[in-house]
Parts: sequence; C-alpha cells; structure tokens
Amino acid sequence: MRILAAILLFLSLAGNSRAADLIGFWDHPQHGGNSFNRLPPDQAYFDALRKYGATWVRLSYDKWKPAQRDVLIGNADHYEGIPPEDLANLKQTLSRAHKAGLKVVIAPLSLPWMRWAQNNDGKFDDRLWQDKAKWQDAARFWRELATALKDEPSIAAYNLINEPAPEKMGGVDEHAPANVMQAWYDQQKGSARDLPAFYEFLIKEIRKVDPATPIMVDAGWYGAADAFGYWPSALADTRVLYSFHMYEPYEATSAPNMKREKPYSYPGTVPFGGEKVEWNAQKVSQYLALPVDWAKARGVPLNRLVAGEFGCMRRLAGCKSYLDDVLTALEANKLHWAFYSFREDSWDGMDYELGSGKVNWKYWDAIEANKPDPLKRQPTAEFEPIRKRLQP
Repeated sequence: MRILAAILLFLSLAGNSRAADLIGFWDHPQHGGNSFNRLPPDQAYFDALRKYGATWVRLSYDKWKPAQRDVLIGNADHYEGIPPEDLANLKQTLSRAHKAGLKVVIAPLSLPWMRWAQNNDGKFDDRLWQDKAKWQDAARFWRELATALKDEPSIAAYNLINEPAPEKMGGVDEHAPANVMQAWYDQQKGSARDLPAFYEFLIKEIRKVDPATPIMVDAGWYGAADAFGYWPSALADTRVLYSFHMYEPYEATSAPNMKREKPYSYPGTVPFGGEKVEWNAQKVSQYLALPVDWAKARGVPLNRLVAGEFGCMRRLAGCKSYLDDVLTALEANKLHWAFYSFREDSWDGMDYELGSGKVNWKYWDAIEANKPDPLKRQPTAEFEPIRKRLQP
C-alpha cells in the first residue's frame, strides 16, 4: 500500500509539474516573434526562429484553411464547438514549436460574434461589443479550447483576443486624452463594451477547466499602449499578462504611408491623436512609458507587461531607427516582447529578413497557388536591431 501511495503521489506531482512552472516562464524577460502565416508553420520555420535566440512565438491561426467557415470556431455567426480537424492541425503545429524549444502564446484574431475584419470582407465586426449575451459563446469557445490545450507542453499563455476594439464604435476617439477615455469608461462600465469585465468573464470560465495557464490580455483600441489608461485596476486573476502593441505613429509606420506621394518619415512630424507630433526616440520612450506607469500605479509587476507586437514597414527609410528606438525603450524596463512578424507568407511588409527591396514575383505566385513561401531569408540591416537583441 505504501508503494502504491508513493507511486500515486509521484504521478500527481508529475501531472502538476507543467502547471507549477507556467507563470515562472514569464518571471524573466522573454523575446520572440509573431507568426501570422497563411499556412501552418513547418519545423524549419520554428527551428529558424529559435536559432536566432527567440524563446517564444505568438501564434495566430486565423489565416489557415478552416474545416468550416472560421478556423477553430466553425462559424463565428453560430458557434457549435471546435472542429476536430482544426484542433488537430493546431496541436500538430504546437508539437513542432515544442520540438524547436519554443513556448507558444495562442492569439486568436476572431471569436464567436467577432470575426476578424480581413476574414469579414474588410468590415469591422462589432457584434460582441453590442450585446453581453453574446459573451457566452466567446466564453464557451475559450473554455473548450483551454480544455483541449491545458496539457500541451508548449503553451505559455492564452492571448484571449488579438487587438480588441470595443471603443471603436462606442463613441470615443482613438488616442483620446486620458480624462476623455476615463469619462467614456465611466459611462460604459457594466455594458457590453466594458473590456475589463469581458476579460474577467472569460477568465472565470477558463479557470473552471484550467487553473494554471497564464492568460494574456490586449489593451483596447487595437492594443494601443495608451489604452490601458482608463482601466481602473488590474484584473482579479494573478496569472495575467498585460499586452500592448506598438505601431505609433501609425501614419508613418504602416502600409498606407508607403503609397503617399510624400510619405511621412521617422524621425519626423506625423499626425497623431488629432495633432501634428514630432516623433523621435524621446517621443517613443514617452509613449511606451504609459503602460509602464499604469502597471506601477496598479501594483502590476513589470514582468507581467508584454509588448505583444511592434513593427514598421521594412521599406520605410527610418524603419531600422524606429525598431531600435522601440526596443531600447522596451528593454529599459526589461519588458517581454515579440516583433511583428517572422517570415510571414502572405504579406512581406514587416518581414525584415527580406531587407528593404521588393520581393521576387515567386512570392506572390505562391500566395495565389496557396503553396509554401519560396523565398530565402537572411540577416539584413533592417533585421539587425531585433536580431542582436534576440541573442541570449
């Protein structure tokens, strides 16, 4: 009996070993990349990211071929459960990342009643933020996904939804002054646009089946670094990571800027928040101090703060300087980060290993044929600010 009891105790401890270590991964700065590919990444993809020194990958699956209308959801208009084919595909991909030695943060771009705009004919889907009853389906999806993934050794966190924007159609401007955002939230608190309450609701459901896996939550207004400012407090769960994205000044760093007759430059004067603002290393540092100040004021340790995405168009003349300035600011506070993006096979705009030139026509032919990306990557001057900081 004693031997049997010892065996059972050992098995119990072994079964809980992954759970006990999950949040510990985030106790020290972790650096990685985003994977938003149209095809599930192969082993060589993950091996290459790990070889650069990355420790984690933020993985989105919404561009993959779905078994039904929407990957893993089946149909965002009527959730009935996770399609087994999609789940099997995801688990196989997670196994490849694990084999490469990478931790994975799952980052869906869609939820039931909130389909990602690029999979929705370019239209922003606001349904989830109009009716709290629709939260039930989003919570059921996450409860079922957590049940399926809780024992996967590669999983480092569940990023509940990428770049939520309940504010977008709710009557408050992006990058509005802090007092305006606060007044808006005071009016919306308890409504379907209450993002912190939405997260609390999902987390409660996830914890019914998975008490251990860390949960990552993006700030509102597409994950803006200034959009935590109206949150009155941290979330109740202590195993939460708070993520923001950095593409500001968006008018300069984004694809539309490259089509202007005279593109905005970095450093330079760029529209932001309804004004013309001088963006440089100092301004980047000031802007990225906002989530840090929010965390400190609410007792959130800085090792629970994540720059989940950042980047700029690789063909922008000042992109290298921009990446360097962003990373300098992030590393000054020893924050976790993941650059956007690593070897994306559907869009070359922020694939820094491609340098600053145009891509070969074979890249676009592969997209049309839904075949693997044929381009070879290599370290470039544009990738250097990231590459040198990925190294252990």
